[in-house]
Amino acid sequence: QVQVAESGGGLVQRGGSLRLSCTASGLNFDDYPMGWFRQAPGKEREGVSCINRSGDYTHYADSVKDRFTASRDSAKNTLYLEMNDLKPEDTAIYYCASCMAYGSSVRPGTRGLYWGQGTQVTVSS
Repeated sequence: QVQVAESGGGLVQRGGSLRLSCTASGLNFDDYPMGWFRQAPGKEREGVSCINRSGDYTHYADSVKDRFTASRDSAKNTLYLEMNDLKPEDTAIYYCASCMAYGSSVRPGTRGLYWGQGTQVTVSS
């Protein structure tokens, strides 16, 4: 049974920073490109980043480029999302899942796709 767990969310002020983590049991992150996604109330899910299997290339959504940095630690089977210069529009529940870059966007992957409960990020103005 696969279990995915995101953590690290919280309440921060505009311009602040957070570091999200994602771990899994029963799923080897190294087997897939892995991404971060977010969903704000009343909005569709948005792909934020997609890091390749080797960890040397990441595709970012335009809305977070130059502010967010994704990384992966194979030894710990853990993904990270370093978020800087946070804005109120970054407020959402953040999830990690397998991904693929599709044109300029990030989409959920077609294999190894499992969703956790997410972690809430709230940015106050």
